[in-house]
Amino acid sequence: MSKIRIQSFFDPVTHTVTYVVADVASGLAAVIDPVLDYDPASGVISDTQINRVIAFLDREGLNLEWILETHVHADHLSAAHLLRQRRGGSIGIGEHIRRVQSTFKGRFNLPDDFPCDGSQFDHLLADGEVITVGHVDITVLHTPGHTPACVSYHIEDAVFVGDTLFMPDYGTARTDFPDGSAKTLHRSISKLLALPPSTRMFVGHDYLPEGREDYAWETTVMEQKRSNIHVHDGVSATDFIQQRESRDATLGAPRLLLPALQVNIRAGQLPPAESNGVRYLKLPLSGLDV
Repeated sequence: MSKIRIQSFFDPVTHTVTYVVADVASGLAAVIDPVLDYDPASGVISDTQINRVIAFLDREGLNLEWILETHVHADHLSAAHLLRQRRGGSIGIGEHIRRVQSTFKGRFNLPDDFPCDGSQFDHLLADGEVITVGHVDITVLHTPGHTPACVSYHIEDAVFVGDTLFMPDYGTARTDFPDGSAKTLHRSISKLLALPPSTRMFVGHDYLPEGREDYAWETTVMEQKRSNIHVHDGVSATDFIQQRESRDATLGAPRLLLPALQVNIRAGQLPPAESNGVRYLKLPLSGLDV
């Protein structure tokens, strides 16, 4: 019998999957990649998605020990800060978040006193570090490439890979964000595919590729090696890098890129309120200077 219970929550707006991983024996739980609702047209923040997670925790009598981010997401706002406010727990992210914060502090011209030491998070996680949820070990795997700070979480017979890999019929993560690298991503994928073939793999998004009728987010290491459209057995590192970089050159920016980055480098906390009591997100402009 498995020591853990896994419950998934799919957000159809951002195509993001949030996971609750509970230690059955202790009733303690971790939440991976929680989503905060955001309407970019109105600027309205809401809590519909995270309330689904909280309702599940309450219904099942689970106490929250960890809120774990796989990386600084560019496609949704994190609800980590809100979840910690409402249910406690410690927020963890890969230690290379400091590099991401430094990059985007400059891009968004954030104040001099904005810290780039990861102190907005409760714990910065190193490659190979083992933390626990109840009696269950969580091994942190540094899996950069999509971003320099990406991590995966290996828990019992399961691994939660964020955006590093998607379902086999959708492929792999883009690598054209700052400090991303197709070569580095290939190394990270190889690390994940070296896990036992029966390891269950839970991905961070599903975009329902053509030919499939239902959303899905669970696969296995064996299935990825056999049929991932980008990195199945027989695809060389050179071929993967060329294919990945060519595809990335055709991709547009994620719809929530600019607001998501500003919130997520703060562990899901909104920017400070200004003198009128309102919080603002910046929108950098480029192109014509008029």
